[in-house]
Amino acid sequence: MANRAPVFSNHGCRLNAYETEAMKELAASAGLDNAIIINTCAVTAEAVRKARQDIRKRARENPNARIIVTGCAAQTEPDRFAEMPEVSHVIGNTEKMDIQTWQGLALGGEPIQIDDIMSVTETAGHLIDGFGTRSRAYVQVQNGCDHRCTFCIIPYGRGNSRSVPAGVVVDQIKRLVDRGYNEVVLTGVDLTSWGADLPGSPSLGDLVRRILKLVPDLARLRISSIDSIEVDPALMEAIATEQRLMPHLHLSLQAGDNMILKRMKRRHLREDAIRFCEEARNLRPDMTYGADIIAGFPTETDAMFENSLKLVEECDLTWLHVFPYSPRPGTPAARMPAVAGATIKDRAARLRNAGDAKVREHLAAQIGQTHQVLMESPRMGRTAQFAEVTFETDQPEGQIVTAMITDQSGNQLRA
Repeated sequence: MANRAPVFSNHGCRLNAYETEAMKELAASAGLDNAIIINTCAVTAEAVRKARQDIRKRARENPNARIIVTGCAAQTEPDRFAEMPEVSHVIGNTEKMDIQTWQGLALGGEPIQIDDIMSVTETAGHLIDGFGTRSRAYVQVQNGCDHRCTFCIIPYGRGNSRSVPAGVVVDQIKRLVDRGYNEVVLTGVDLTSWGADLPGSPSLGDLVRRILKLVPDLARLRISSIDSIEVDPALMEAIATEQRLMPHLHLSLQAGDNMILKRMKRRHLREDAIRFCEEARNLRPDMTYGADIIAGFPTETDAMFENSLKLVEECDLTWLHVFPYSPRPGTPAARMPAVAGATIKDRAARLRNAGDAKVREHLAAQIGQTHQVLMESPRMGRTAQFAEVTFETDQPEGQIVTAMITDQSGNQLRA
């Protein structure tokens, strides 16, 4: 039987997807074959459950393939995956970015390879120039997190914050633009902490301005999820003055009640979130916001939840990522008094409904407006604010086209 190229299954965030692309190159270079690599996520208990379900399904469908498990859930719960009869190898988040790991796996390799993630001081941002569709590329500029929110297991899967030097980032983006990309998205675990570990402690705003200055042919720069309380003056200046920086920010808010924020060990108050959204929109009137919000955090009362629900309106949040709270073993929040499961489910649904209403409101306001749309496929693209736009005729994929918005359908605009 002929050897088969390894198959990759990615779970979770954009950073995981970025690393999956790097692993594909590493595995190919090492000559690994007849293997399925599951890159797991640990952000919620549901994410871990889905990874285990994926492992079992792929093992049934590919009984002769080795199953190699990596990613954040593998890093935080290696024994749980190693005990699965379907799993041949468990490798950590550091090991998965090392060519020697893949060379060893091609020859057999140790069943469990997990190092102390907290001792890692470098990123692997140099491994690939980004990934994405033909129109948009994602570039890792930061990894890890120095904060210890009480609900979050991710620092134990990713380690402490570390940054890719600005020069490396700029060189990557230049190469991507030379290959025809019109939009680049900066990604990381705690993006606003970028630079704190580099000489001179530059800020994310410094990086953004440097990219836009040194890569003048880059049409659109987008930044992924940020912590609004850590936004620096240089980034605010870029929001105000750099039209090539897209007017769409995804905010790590998590809750809208100050007591819950304190129990989460967040670094902002609800008033800080509202103030930031007002200031950024004053600087850039077309700014739109997405946000992560957790429903049913331990000890959350009805009144506390209402404060989170009101935040959707007060911050004018358009694109919501709602997470029903699920305890992560080993985190302080897992030991706090829990909210009933049915209540969590109901609150999550109410938040999602509020988010859907804001999406419809935003889309309705775009009818009759002209937008610059980056085409992701011949009939679908996205505005600068990340709204989907569909077309009745084919457009040049990967290009930015000027379009008049004529209608909306569901969560899409029509042009």
